[in-house]
Amino acid sequence: MKKIKNIAIIAHVDHGKTTLIDATLKQTGAFRANQKVEERIMDSNELERERGITIFSKNASLFYKDYKINIVDTPGHADFGGEVQRIMRMVDSVLLLVDAFEGAMPQTKYVLKKSLEQGLKPIVVINKIDRPNARPDEVLNQVFDLFVELNANEDQLDFPVIYASAKEGFARYEFDDGNKDLIPLFETIIKHVDEPAGDKDKPVQFLTSAISYDNYLGKMGTGKIHNGTLKQGKEVLLLKRNGEQKVCRITKLFSYKGVNRIDITEAFAGDIVSVCGIDSIDVGETISDKDFPKPLKSIDIDEPTLAMNFIVNDSPFAGKEGTKVTSSHIWSRLQKEILTNVSLRISETEIKNSFLVKGRGALQLSILIENMRREGYEFQVSKPEVIFRTIKGEKCEPIEHAVVDVSDEYSGVVIEMFGLRKGELINMKSGVSGYTRVEFHIPSRGLIGFNGEFLTATHGTGILNHSFSSYEPYKGDFTKKTKGVLIALENGVSVAFGLFNLQPRGTLFVESGIPVYAGMIVGEHSKENDLVVNVCKTKKLTNMRSSGADEAVKLVNPKKFTLEQALEYIEDDELLEITPKNIRMRKKLLNIHERKRFDKLKNIS
Repeated sequence: MKKIKNIAIIAHVDHGKTTLIDATLKQTGAFRANQKVEERIMDSNELERERGITIFSKNASLFYKDYKINIVDTPGHADFGGEVQRIMRMVDSVLLLVDAFEGAMPQTKYVLKKSLEQGLKPIVVINKIDRPNARPDEVLNQVFDLFVELNANEDQLDFPVIYASAKEGFARYEFDDGNKDLIPLFETIIKHVDEPAGDKDKPVQFLTSAISYDNYLGKMGTGKIHNGTLKQGKEVLLLKRNGEQKVCRITKLFSYKGVNRIDITEAFAGDIVSVCGIDSIDVGETISDKDFPKPLKSIDIDEPTLAMNFIVNDSPFAGKEGTKVTSSHIWSRLQKEILTNVSLRISETEIKNSFLVKGRGALQLSILIENMRREGYEFQVSKPEVIFRTIKGEKCEPIEHAVVDVSDEYSGVVIEMFGLRKGELINMKSGVSGYTRVEFHIPSRGLIGFNGEFLTATHGTGILNHSFSSYEPYKGDFTKKTKGVLIALENGVSVAFGLFNLQPRGTLFVESGIPVYAGMIVGEHSKENDLVVNVCKTKKLTNMRSSGADEAVKLVNPKKFTLEQALEYIEDDELLEITPKNIRMRKKLLNIHERKRFDKLKNIS
């Protein structure tokens, strides 16, 4: 037990966590000399590789001298903060990575706050020091100020610092000492990470921090052994969060070597392992000795701030592209998701075939949607809405801490845009190379549908990062500059002639030869009102010749939306139709007369 070190790597998105793990595994002999190793090997999920971000926390281990170092890779995006929170009880320290140029960002503050609350003493790694515009000394001062702001104690303020380049595979005690390997990092971990607490001779206590599935072994629980010894084939007691107790048998026990699971027969207090054979185990539950049932403190996860409805598809194209289309299919899949995704909440609604899903952000919910559509599910989702709370009798809403890096010439435009959405300017600083960093506190609802407008206004020079800050009193209503949409009049197939005549009216979202239905959104109107149009209109045939009759029909390329962009674009009276092959925007009420009747009643009320 004294030869184990448990550590997590935390940072803002794209600051180099997964790349650093690649380098540590390579330099400690986790791979054969002739073995082909992909970049970001810990990002094993298909979506993680496509998007270049970490979505799920994952375990690995490496061996240095006679120490086993268990490493947990965590996501860097604020929407996946639950993945960071659930592993904090599994480790004894954290490596806080900070980009040597970008410095402390919103998610840096969030993950550091969570680790300090657990009493962990972080090791600070200033990464990417090989960048031409690196400013490690300034960034280190910024990190120290952040520790002070978060009320770190004296031991936590006396943090060790390592300068590194994960991409080049080196770490240094000093910025310019010339070292070319990661030995300073390993030595710092051994010296400063506390030994695992616990006693292997006490009754067993194991806290589950992650759940996964294996096609052959079934459900697997991963976590840290806080006390005692786990043995393969041993009967244990599962202590559920609701107080229920269940006798179970451990059929398989796994440890980690590199990124691979290895079969073991027993494991001792302090180690991180995976157990099989307990089908009803969930995150935050304790495996204990049958004769000494003592639960460990469960994992505290922040509540969701965003919600949307998942609805059975009722469009004219329903059932044509998906294989799992019923409400029972969707409900079963959502229930399966919350077993592993600790920050999601699901519930049934009063509306038939509609389920409410609550999460930490639009990206987290869009990842769930994307995974479901790739698995063959077909459904509809509503516009994301923030979750309001009543605190001390006052209506409160979630507030985001937003950091914007933008070209100097557009900083004024950015401040104006945030001001219109009740954003509060809290800091502004001129950076390098003609860029300015501006920080705001802004209601979460002000950022829904904001990114596209932001990129347009800053001509692509703006970079926006944000994370949840706190709940504050409701900031009041604000107006959003919106344009209307072009809505298909009838079912059919879009025709070049019909689309060509609509081009002066706005921006098209479909090209010719695309099946459409009445109520489907086919473009953006250049004015504020919605407009019903006929994209299936064909050229009338006649034997009369006229001037210009033979002019070629030239169509502008239609505007294409990603899933996240479409979620941001739709309004309260619209839905997003999700199928394995297509993403379509539509009105909730497909019939034009029903929409007019609804608008009339809304105006009267």
